Amino acid sequence: MKEVSTKKLVETIVEGIRNRKGAGIVGIDLKKIKEAPVEYMIVAQGNSSTQVQAIAEEVDDYVRTTIHVHPLAVDGKENAEWVAMDYGTVFVHIMQRGPREYYDIENLWSDGKQVEFESE
Repeated sequence: MKEVSTKKLVETIVEGIRNRKGAGIVGIDLKKIKEAPVEYMIVAQGNSSTQVQAIAEEVDDYVRTTIHVHPLAVDGKENAEWVAMDYGTVFVHIMQRGPREYYDIENLWSDGKQVEFESE
């Protein structure tokens, strides 16, 4: 896998989410939490399984073509209520409203520094 900074990877993922009108984009910087599985998490929302799947596919395609990075794993595309993408240093969670409210990832990782990205 090509070496790309976490910052550049996060910026590219967020652009991919925006390309498919993903909403509620929140980044969580976890670098200072030693138990954290990654340096950064991104949580975003789609309004339907179709949109969640479209956002996940766009993130995959956009990151791959822009900075030539492939996800290590992608899970949840079948029902697309919650698609998780593992980019090594960054996890991406693209969720519908119900699962997002229920699992409340932002609160689970509230020790991290949270950043809200503008949806376009």
